[in-house]
Amino acid sequence: MSVEHNAVPADEGQQLEALYRDLDAADLRPLWNITEQLLTPEPRPRAVPWLWPATTMRPLAERAIRLVPVERGGERRVLSLTNPGLGGRPYAAGTLWGALQCLGPRESAPAHRHSPGAIRFVLEGEGVWTTVDGDACDMRPGDLVLTPGGCWHDHANGGDSAMFWFDGLDLPMVEALDAIFFEAYPDLQQRVEGQHNRSETAHAGTPAAERFTAGQVEEALDPAPSPLLVYRWSETSARLAELLAEGGGPMASLEFTNPRSGASVLPTLACGAHRVARGGSVPVQRSGNTVYVVFQGTGTSVIDGRHFDWQTGDMFVVPSWSVAEHHSEGQADLFSLSDSPVLRALGVYRERVLAEPQAVTSVFGAS
Repeated sequence: MSVEHNAVPADEGQQLEALYRDLDAADLRPLWNITEQLLTPEPRPRAVPWLWPATTMRPLAERAIRLVPVERGGERRVLSLTNPGLGGRPYAAGTLWGALQCLGPRESAPAHRHSPGAIRFVLEGEGVWTTVDGDACDMRPGDLVLTPGGCWHDHANGGDSAMFWFDGLDLPMVEALDAIFFEAYPDLQQRVEGQHNRSETAHAGTPAAERFTAGQVEEALDPAPSPLLVYRWSETSARLAELLAEGGGPMASLEFTNPRSGASVLPTLACGAHRVARGGSVPVQRSGNTVYVVFQGTGTSVIDGRHFDWQTGDMFVVPSWSVAEHHSEGQADLFSLSDSPVLRALGVYRERVLAEPQAVTSVFGAS
């Protein structure tokens, strides 16, 4: 009896099973079985759209101030945003750390440095400064303070009330690159060199156009961090008002930039501010993750069809390639942190504007 050309030998199944066993024993994986898991048509982040309410976070932070001292060992009193999609990892998204940090009256957080870059966006309080390589940067609500990777930094509260701020780091990204380094300063605090806010004084004459870019940075890349360490809310708010008037609303956006190069403030992190007037934004998809902080006002965001109501102090995340739009019935100001400089440097950043608003499929917090 003749055998057809495509006939399968009777023992092929057994041979194939043996091949897979031997591949597994040799710590090898056959690409033909995992191609669809690795090369997806669009990004499939494990992080999910999520919101952390201030009404939950703030009381917990106040309890932590009373119960958890800030001292060498713990280093910081920080509540990290933990995305439910990341299996318990203390990250807001796959590439971004976001957190609420609090410092009680007359407290100091010890000096240290690490390879991940960090930013601080102040929510509430007075009398605190962050010292970065000897430059004491005074912190006030709405201010953005940079602590670039590798720079010594500590926090000190010289006032009689607590301060609360948003911490943003590229820690998960640097961890994925196996490049985490950490070092404690020899003393608890750095010595402040000269007057406070030296970087701000050095750039006092820098035009607003060199501190802020309308929308977001598109081309400029710089491996060096911004030499300006603090961006004041008064200037940010004024620039947003100008952009809103020029564009006619309903939303104005800017990105904080390195005044020397026009690039994002850190080589791995982009910081933005957004003023949502009555109405809202068009739906947009962007590759890369973004964490938003509500500085003031109330509103709603629709993220992949999920409806999130937010108010002052809330924090929420838009994972990579999620469709997002933001609305307010009055006026609200949002701060944002994203990983876009890295995606642009690698040539994998994409953005798409959708023509129609999203249909709401679920409401955050609804049972």
